[in-house]
Parts: sequence; structure tokens; C-alpha cells
Amino acid sequence: MLSYELLAALLACGAVAGFMAGLLGVGGGLIIVPVLGWALMAAHLGGEHVQHLAVGTSLAVMMFTSLSSVRAHHRKGAVNWRIVRGMAPAMVAGTLLGSLIAGWISGAALRWFFVVYAYAVAAQMLIGRQPKGGRGMPGWAGQGAAGGAIGMVSSWVGIGGGSMSVPFMSWCNVPVHTAIGTSAALGWPIAISGAIGYLISGWGISGLPWGSAGFVHLPSMLALMLMTVLFAPLGARAAHRLPVPRLKKAFALLMATMASEMLYRLL
Repeated sequence: MLSYELLAALLACGAVAGFMAGLLGVGGGLIIVPVLGWALMAAHLGGEHVQHLAVGTSLAVMMFTSLSSVRAHHRKGAVNWRIVRGMAPAMVAGTLLGSLIAGWISGAALRWFFVVYAYAVAAQMLIGRQPKGGRGMPGWAGQGAAGGAIGMVSSWVGIGGGSMSVPFMSWCNVPVHTAIGTSAALGWPIAISGAIGYLISGWGISGLPWGSAGFVHLPSMLALMLMTVLFAPLGARAAHRLPVPRLKKAFALLMATMASEMLYRLL
């Protein structure tokens, strides 16, 4: 069972992650993974598989929370379903393969990968430069290659891939609002295939905490899901009233701080 302290930490994490994901379009998994990892370690749960549990649970949470985001973007006509059909199959394959491979990767290696990725995203947000459109969307093969790579990286970080798919589509001259909406639609196949992969790769592993289905910690998933579903729409509405560019830079500093703390523990 979850202690009251762990439950409170997860509810607060879910609220912040949901609000920031709704406000900025990215960031849910980049908050959930480190906070859930620290919470499990503080509760002495998960042992050497803490990072696997954090990543797998983060992807499982996004199975539910991404649906509301997709519906909202679809109602606004901001989802290019042709791009979704072109990229999603390879994304599913890449995410599933990556999450299965993760079962053979050490927790320390996954944390190193998360640290490097978080620093890269934080730097991009602080600099604020977006890729200039240089071409149109590639054909099926090019979309498949990009989707497979985005899916595999996402499976090792525990995210929906928006921090990669939005810049890729912007580079391919897709309007930014359409790129964000389409990225939200692509996050759901990443989440479901990643959650299934982590469930399979962790199945039968000894030493996992009570309530784990493979590398998905179900009690944590439910607590986080409840709050992200409630707060993501609030963040989306607040995006029209708050200074998003400044908040994005503040979020980048928060990511860099969390990555630095994780790096300190690794060293």
C-alpha cells in the first residue's frame, strides 16, 4: 500500500505535471519520472528497478491523460491525421522494441539517458530557437524512420515524444499549432505501446513493490492519473492568460535542476 507521505507526493506531482503539460504541451513525463523515482527510493520500493518503474508508470499514466488532450486538439481541427497514420506504426514499433530492450538495461544507464535528454530539452527551451522549416513532410519511409527513432527514445525517457515530434514537424513546415495537436495524437500510441512493453519486460521480476504489473506500479499510476486528468485542462485554459514564454524558461530551469540532482546521485 502507498503511505500517506508517498500518496501526497504523487498527488502533488500529478497536479504539477498535468498543469504544465496542458500549459506548455510538453513536460508531463519529464516531471513524473524523476519525482516518482525519488518517491519510490524514499519509500525503499523498487530497489535496482526504480528507474524502470518510474518510466513504465509514466507511460502508463499517459495512456489516459493523452486522450483528453487529443480530443481537445481534434475539436479545434489541429490534428493532421495523415501524419499520424504515417508516423504512428513505426512509433509503436520503436517504443515497444525500446521498452522491451529496457528490461536488459541497468537502472543507472536509464538514469544517465534521462539526464542527458532532460539537459538537452532544457537547453532548447532556454535558448528558445525553433527549427526553421526547410522542407515538406517526407514520404512514408522518412516518416517511419523518424517515428521509430522518436518512439525508441521516448521509451527510455518515459515521455510522449512531443519535445521531438513538434520540432521535427516544424522543420517540415507543419504549422506550429498543427504540429502540437498532431504530436498529442502521436503521444497515445507511444504511451500504450510503451506501457505494454514495460509490463512485459518486468513481468516475473522479483523484488518489485506490491501493486506492480511488470514495471508499471499501479497504485502510483492511479494517483498520478487522477491529478493529471484534472489539471491538464486547467493548464490548457491558463495558456491563454499566463506568460507562457517566461513559464517555459522557468520550467527549463526546473528540468535542469532535477537532472542535476539525478546526476549528483549517479556520481
